[in-house]
Amino acid sequence: MTRRFIWIRETVNWQRKGESMKWEQLLSSKRNREFGGRSKAADLRSEFEKDYHRIIGSASFRRLQDKTQVFPLDKSDFIRTRLTHSLEVSSFGKSLGQNIGESILAYQKDSDFTPKMKEEICNILQCAGLIHDIGNPPFGHFGETVIRDWFRRNLPALLFRGECIDQVLEKQMCQDFYHFEGNAQALRLVSKLHYLVDEHGMNLTYALLGTIVKYPVSSLKIDKTTGNIKDKKLGYYYADQELYEAICKETGTNGRRHPLTYILEAADDIAYKTADIEDAFIKGFLSYHQLKEELAALEKEESAVSFHALEKLEAKYESGQRRKVENQEEYAVKNWIVQMQGFLINCATYGFTSNYEKIMDGEYGYDLFHGTYGEKLMNLLGDIAYRRVFSTSVIYKMEMAESVMLDFLLDKFVKAVIDYDTDEELSEIDKRIVSFISENYKSAYHCHAKGKSEQEKLYLRLLLVTDYICGMTDSYAKRLYQEMNAII
Repeated sequence: MTRRFIWIRETVNWQRKGESMKWEQLLSSKRNREFGGRSKAADLRSEFEKDYHRIIGSASFRRLQDKTQVFPLDKSDFIRTRLTHSLEVSSFGKSLGQNIGESILAYQKDSDFTPKMKEEICNILQCAGLIHDIGNPPFGHFGETVIRDWFRRNLPALLFRGECIDQVLEKQMCQDFYHFEGNAQALRLVSKLHYLVDEHGMNLTYALLGTIVKYPVSSLKIDKTTGNIKDKKLGYYYADQELYEAICKETGTNGRRHPLTYILEAADDIAYKTADIEDAFIKGFLSYHQLKEELAALEKEESAVSFHALEKLEAKYESGQRRKVENQEEYAVKNWIVQMQGFLINCATYGFTSNYEKIMDGEYGYDLFHGTYGEKLMNLLGDIAYRRVFSTSVIYKMEMAESVMLDFLLDKFVKAVIDYDTDEELSEIDKRIVSFISENYKSAYHCHAKGKSEQEKLYLRLLLVTDYICGMTDSYAKRLYQEMNAII
C-alpha cells in the first residue's frame, strides 16, 4: 500500500442512488458557445487543455501578479501574490486529482469511472486552481469586505430619478452587492467580461465553470446557520443566474456542489494556510520558537495517533544542524511546511474517498479535512495566521489605507454611472470618470443590457463599477486614487 492511501483500509462497493451525480455528465466539455472555427481535427488538445491555454493567455490572469495574497504592495520578491498562490493551488489541485482518481479506480468505488476521467479531473482542477481567485478585487479578501460595507452604507442613500436605489432594485439585486463575493465575480469575469470575441468571455467548459462555483446559492439563499459549507456565501449574481442554471443542467449538479469543488477548496486551503505561515515567518511575524510553542499546545490536545507535527519540525531543525546550513530555523520551517503539505494532501484524499457516496449524492456538507487527522492542524494554521498576522497593527494600518482608496473609487464611479446610458445628461466630471472604465467592460455592459428594463440596466451599471474595480491590480488602484486626488 502506497503512502498516499495510508488511511484507506478497505475496499467498499458503493451503491449509488438514482439521484447521484454521474462523472460522464459532471465532466461535460460543452461550452456556452460551441466551436465554430477551424476543424477540430487540426487541434489534438482536449477541451480542458484548451481551457488551460485560454486562461494563461488572458490579461486577467496576468494581473494576478500584482494582487495581494496577504501583504499588500509588498516589495519583496519572495512574498506570495495572487498569481503565485493560484499556481500553487493549481499544482495541489492536480496532485489531489491524481490521488483521488487513482483511489476511485484502485478501490472500485465507481464502476463508471475510467482512467480517462481521472486525466480529465486533473486537467480541470489544474485550470480551476488558476482562476479560483481571478475575480478578487485589489488588496485581498479585505477588498471584498470594503466593497460589501460600502454598498451597505451607501446604496440605501443613493437616488435614481428621485427614488432610493435599494427601493428601485429587486431584493436579490441589492443582496448581491451587500454580499459581494470574489468567487461569484470569478464566474462572471471568465464567462462575460473578456469581451474579445463576443459576450461569452473566455467561453470555458461547463465542467470547469461548475467546479469554480464554490457556493451554489444565490444571495437570497445564504444561510450560515445550516452548518452546510455550500450555504455560507454567494455563489452567483442575479445577472448570471441563467448561466448558472445552464451549468447545473449540463453537469447534472442541479443546485448541488460539483464534486471537484471540494477538491479545489482543499487545494486552496492547503496552499494558503501553509503559505501564510511561511510568509509570516519570512516577514518576521512568526519565529521558529513561536511555531514550536503553537505546535506543542496542539500536541497536548491530539491523540496518540496524530501526525506529531512538533516532532517533525524539531527533526527538520536537527537535520539542518547536521547539514550545517546557515539558517537552521528557516531551513526547518520551510522543509516542515513541505512535509505538512504532503500530509494534508493525504488527509484530503481520505476525506473525499471516505465520503464518496455523500459527495456524489450532494449530501456532504463539510470540507475534506473534516474528521481527519489534518483537521486540527488546519484549524491551528489558520488561527496562527489570524492572531500573529491578520490582526496586527501593521496589517490593520495597511487595511485602513486600502479602505480609503477603495471607498473613494466606489464613491466616484458609482455616482457617475447611475445616470449613464439613460436620457439624463451626465455632468462633465462624471463623463470623464466613466471614460476611465475599460471599453471591454462597457461593451460587455451594453451587450447584456440590450432589451433589459431600466431596473435591470441600473443593476448592471452598478455591476459595471464592481467589474471595473475588481479588474484593477493593487498598484493601479493606488495610482488611480492618487491621480484623481492630485497626489503627486
